Amino acid sequence: MNQDYIIPNAWSIIEEGFEKDRVKSSESLFSIGNGAMGQRANFEEFYSGDTFQGSYIAGVYYPDKTKVGWWKNGYPEYFAKVLNAPVWIGINIEINGEQLDLNTCKEVKNFRRELNMKEGLLDRSFTAILPSGLEIEVNVRRFLAADLDELGAIKYDIKPLNGDAKIVYKSFVDAGVKNEDANWEEIFWEPITTEIKGEQAFVQARTFKTHFNVVTFMENSFSVNNVKQTISPSAQTKTEWKVEFTYELNVKANEVATIQKFGGYVVSTNHEENELINAAENVLAQANEIGYEQLLTNQKAAWARTWEMADITIEGDVKAQQGIRFNIFQLNQTYSGKDARLNIGPKGFTGEKYGGSTYWDTEAYCLPFYMATKNQEVARNLLMYRYNQLDKAIENAEKLGFTDGAALYPMVTMNGEECHNEWEITFEEIHRNAAIAFAIFNYTRFTGDQSYIPEAGLEVLLGIARFWKQRFNWSSDKKQYVMLGVTGPNEYENNVNNNFHTSYCAQWCMNYALEQIDHVKYNNSEDFVRIVKKTDITEVELADMKEVASNIYFPYSKEHGVYLQQDGFLDKDLTPVSELSKKDRPINQKWSWDRILRSAYIKQADTLQAFYYFEDQFSKEELEKHFDFYEPLTVHESSLSPCVHSIQAATLGRMEQAYTFYLRTSRLDLDDYNKEVHEGLHITSMAGTWMSIVEGFGGMRIKNDTLYFEPRLPEQWEEFTFKVNFRHQILKVIVNKEGTTFELEGTEPLEVYVFDEKVTVQPSI
Repeated sequence: MNQDYIIPNAWSIIEEGFEKDRVKSSESLFSIGNGAMGQRANFEEFYSGDTFQGSYIAGVYYPDKTKVGWWKNGYPEYFAKVLNAPVWIGINIEINGEQLDLNTCKEVKNFRRELNMKEGLLDRSFTAILPSGLEIEVNVRRFLAADLDELGAIKYDIKPLNGDAKIVYKSFVDAGVKNEDANWEEIFWEPITTEIKGEQAFVQARTFKTHFNVVTFMENSFSVNNVKQTISPSAQTKTEWKVEFTYELNVKANEVATIQKFGGYVVSTNHEENELINAAENVLAQANEIGYEQLLTNQKAAWARTWEMADITIEGDVKAQQGIRFNIFQLNQTYSGKDARLNIGPKGFTGEKYGGSTYWDTEAYCLPFYMATKNQEVARNLLMYRYNQLDKAIENAEKLGFTDGAALYPMVTMNGEECHNEWEITFEEIHRNAAIAFAIFNYTRFTGDQSYIPEAGLEVLLGIARFWKQRFNWSSDKKQYVMLGVTGPNEYENNVNNNFHTSYCAQWCMNYALEQIDHVKYNNSEDFVRIVKKTDITEVELADMKEVASNIYFPYSKEHGVYLQQDGFLDKDLTPVSELSKKDRPINQKWSWDRILRSAYIKQADTLQAFYYFEDQFSKEELEKHFDFYEPLTVHESSLSPCVHSIQAATLGRMEQAYTFYLRTSRLDLDDYNKEVHEGLHITSMAGTWMSIVEGFGGMRIKNDTLYFEPRLPEQWEEFTFKVNFRHQILKVIVNKEGTTFELEGTEPLEVYVFDEKVTVQPSI
């Protein structure tokens, strides 16, 4: 049974009623971020119940020593951990000598939490009866400024309802935090200094090993019934980890006492280490000059600009509408595209799982979203992130025995080094290389940018192609090249031979690299000379690569008419998922790993992932045959699974199935399909949700430098719309029961195709 407490709403995520057993799930769902930092929706006040404290700063990590039973050659020495950052939101509250703690109140009524996605605001309200019987009404608003991205703001109102109150506020910043997922129970931060300057507090801490310096800061102000109160702290306490200011405020019944708190982080990646406190003072000075109300206005305006381009509207289905906006909102909270040093972690700023690092998800799923809803510079930054780490990718391959400039990009990384510590993924889930090469192809065909490949991309393609050439070996039995010992996207089968997805992608990568080498040679001669000198390409090497690519073995079943996921797949029991008992689901929580590995059950699209990438290389009949063979065996226990299947079901005209998969991908976290939302959200798969509408129901493809559409409207919807920024022209697509229409921003007409019929879209006046 999926959770269903989130109230359907087109623009907000809403929870009503206080339930202690869902606090951690809600902390994930109501997370906020601004691209530079983010935090789970922890309460500002003390909470003694079950909670998962989490604040995070983009790009700040720690190399936690790998914890394994035994060591293997080539094993990464550490697993990168996104760090639980110092706390700035803390405001512990005592009222008439009693601590405000929702876990111990006599009663909590009218509890309501709302994540306003339209404006980037987190609101919480409740009425609480304290053990003494005093009843209070509380309203809290928090946001992380989208424009001034080192700043957050809190406005916390308390109204005593049935008596006067002496309210004691203990507002603090605290660097004494731990990660829940620390391998060795280590502390990742060391204190540097704490300072108090008037009403402002600063705590400077540094990460061990990586030496990121962070100053966490705060400033508080007060009002009663919106009238500013000038009060000084009654106490200031300072330790090496923490600064706390204590304030006292006396209010009568039905008066509203307000604490307003500014806080946030400044980081040594953006400022000189010895200037961090000055930088924090400057942020607070800007905040005070702008003022809370104007900051709030600016926040709404910034999110309006984001939604103007990124929004997808759905008429007639509020849960579907809520789902897609939640996905788009979280993607924009996680990565803004402003900083080319950053990337998109699978949990974003919502949890610690997966280390907050870069996975192949970025290239396979996220690039299309950012490319189409922002601009090609943002997308190019994501590609440059990998180019800038090419030397590390070559080092990673060398550690595994590869030579001559072969590059293996890491499965998980923060700085280009591999830092994943499960051998069957670290050494064998090598299809991540293909996703990076495909992203270069995908970017080029969408943007028309002909400069990236000669300037940077060709070196990446060559390194990847060299890896694939060496990774195959000649089978004297089959008289073809084979690829042994890999793990495909289906992580429920490890160490298999001749995984179709991996081998097909490898073949494509080599052919694409050879094609682009020729293109650069004849069209960008200066770049070609530079690359040859840098990489030592020879004609003999290219001829050998071509020979390998032209003679690769792919397992195939004549009986079923499908490429087999890998050798021996038909030796498995092919009982479909539909015949599995509900008590066995999800199998990753109910079965032993041994049983999973021997089953035919598929975690996510594997063979079908190759059909997704290279759709134009297969007929629709081939797609249908493979979809009908593999989807019934797929348990969809990866967040990345439903979106690909939704797109392919829509392509095949199976709209009910496509819609079901769409709801699953768009509401994966809201409805907690995988029973793990308390750990954080599935940020990177949210980009797949966007793809399921744009590429699935919208049927958008790029062919011959032109946009093609095959729109299909789910029967549950009256209409849906989306926008794409295609080669600096912003096209809005409107699909409803009457057909498909377009609106174009700009001055030049745009030719598109709808079901292969050419349509000339004129710019809107």
